[in-house]
Amino acid sequence: MVYSLLRPALFSLEPEDAHGLTLAALDVAQALGTLKWLPRAEGRPVRVMGIDFPNAVGLAAGLDKDGAHIGALAALGFGFVEIGTVTPRPQPGNPRPRLFRLPEAEAIINRMGFNNRGVDNLVRNVETSGHTGVLGINIGKNKDTPNERAVDDYLACLDTVYAHAHYVTVNISSPNTQNLRELQKDEALDALLSAIKLRQSELAQQHGRYVPIALKIAPDLDDTQIAAIAALLMMHRIDAVIATNTTLARDAVAGLPCAGEAGGLSGAPVREASTRVIRALAHHLKNEVPIIGVGGILSGEDAQAKIDAGASLVQLYSGLIYRGPGLVRECVARLARS
Repeated sequence: MVYSLLRPALFSLEPEDAHGLTLAALDVAQALGTLKWLPRAEGRPVRVMGIDFPNAVGLAAGLDKDGAHIGALAALGFGFVEIGTVTPRPQPGNPRPRLFRLPEAEAIINRMGFNNRGVDNLVRNVETSGHTGVLGINIGKNKDTPNERAVDDYLACLDTVYAHAHYVTVNISSPNTQNLRELQKDEALDALLSAIKLRQSELAQQHGRYVPIALKIAPDLDDTQIAAIAALLMMHRIDAVIATNTTLARDAVAGLPCAGEAGGLSGAPVREASTRVIRALAHHLKNEVPIIGVGGILSGEDAQAKIDAGASLVQLYSGLIYRGPGLVRECVARLARS
């Protein structure tokens, strides 16, 4: 109810400014101890990737790219928090404006471009956060790193974050880094996953601890591409797949203000595309690789639909912008009944 009162004021601000203000306010509320008074739903624990999650509802990557607000976000009732996407070196991302609301469709378009302060800064934030809950770290490549050397960036990030994560997500599906999605294609993906799994094995021996690897894919894939990705996930024994990132499709928002802006579309319009990919993955993976469902979740029923399609966990992002923290509680409560 409080968020519904605040939302008009936040929506009167430029979206990226509103984003920063909201995170700053959450940090203050966390420091004052007021977030602990938020109403919570009793979650149902679930074990995925060998990790015990207190509930199946997580925060998707992208909202806290630098891991600077982990404690405040976790206090909203999430069963896990994923931070990033982070790159080896700091980069400013694309020029502003790069974030656009489409309220009529409960959607967002972003072309942020992996703006972040670099992986070393993220690790310092994690170390000082004091967070003890389940933490995922999402890694990517720098904009100026050609695809032929992309594996070097992913391995550099993996080396740096390995000791600080419960799981690591390899992001090859953002539409806002030029040619990044080319890494989803057969030979490129095969080579990348092979290198990642080899380094994971080496790091597990070095640290005495196995940290699972997840792969985040796009919704703009046909059935043949999904089948090929599923086969590689199983062949390389990847620990999980996150479906999906934002979409380039605009059919669902055609004619709306800002619909023509470049970038990835998220929110309600990607709901069905994401669920279609989850369902197809579940068919091909046959329970060998768990699925984390994300895309268009704006209600508890939306979260349940992802689980029904084959996901083991779900993640929220754009829905929080439109529904606020109450969406976390609603989804936790709905999945606890399933």
